[in-house]
Amino acid sequence: MREPAAQEFLQAAGWGDAARIPLTGDASARSYQRLALAGQTAILMDNAPGGADDPASFVAIARHLRSLSLSAPEVLAADLNLGFLLLEDLGDAVFARILQASPEAELALYTAATDVLLHLQAHPAPSGLPNLGAADWAEAAMLALEFYGFAITGARPDASALRDAVGGALMRLADGPRVLILRDYHAENLIWLPEREGIARVGLLDFQLGQMGQPAYDLVSLLQDARRDVRPETEAVLIRHFAAASGQDAHSFSAAYATVGAQRALRILGIFARLCLVAGKAGYVRLIPRVWGQLQRNLAHPALAGLRAVCDAVLPTPTPEALLQIEARCTLAPTRC
Repeated sequence: MREPAAQEFLQAAGWGDAARIPLTGDASARSYQRLALAGQTAILMDNAPGGADDPASFVAIARHLRSLSLSAPEVLAADLNLGFLLLEDLGDAVFARILQASPEAELALYTAATDVLLHLQAHPAPSGLPNLGAADWAEAAMLALEFYGFAITGARPDASALRDAVGGALMRLADGPRVLILRDYHAENLIWLPEREGIARVGLLDFQLGQMGQPAYDLVSLLQDARRDVRPETEAVLIRHFAAASGQDAHSFSAAYATVGAQRALRILGIFARLCLVAGKAGYVRLIPRVWGQLQRNLAHPALAGLRAVCDAVLPTPTPEALLQIEARCTLAPTRC
């Protein structure tokens, strides 16, 4: 947290005398503190300028979500030049924490989160959002070769076959009308607010990277969580629910879901390996087998036989020995998690 700029910001917002409690961060460079003052709480987000995340985007997307009666935190004060936001505190009832204690609540919580997506996608997105094409999404998936494959093999093979296979599958199966996607829509970024009603019961935390994308993307993010196993029956029920409620053909949506899921899994394999190699965050290596399993399930869709063949040819399996190889390279990075 940057001082004294943070203290000056809080002083101007009327929270200068608040007690501060650091909160656990995420894979980004942002940091958070919970403030307590006179029986009230708020959240201080420190999002230093120059990074990948833009605090102005957070404010704009939050305003849009709240205009749709969704529970994004209210922005109480902002200094966009310095990158400080004072936010409404939505509490600690993170989906992941609730489900760890009460796994039987999974279907109810995930149904509510799926209904949020249906509501969000039924309304026009804000103007001016990034809108990447299939080629851009395919290029993002090349992180799997650049970092994950390299971390295991020490080599970076020609990416053209994988790039063409991912891009071709996206254009053929998942290049339909665009909607606002929040991108990091999963159990650690959702808060349960039972005192509210309907879709407002789902608090939304991480959406500053919101952009235009495919309707299946956030549903995949929710149901193919890199950090926790979602029951297969929950995933199947909510895929059907989403397709039916959004008026999409079940067969076509199944193919689009698998295609977007494969692209996302490839990208995340690369991101997790990069976080180890570049940032020294070895803890992400233990998540790789789950993401690999999600990739394999997506590639099992009959429509993705060609992509599966390419992945089988260029990507190594994350065996225990391979994971140790990644961790060994992680020790060369500047910091450890």
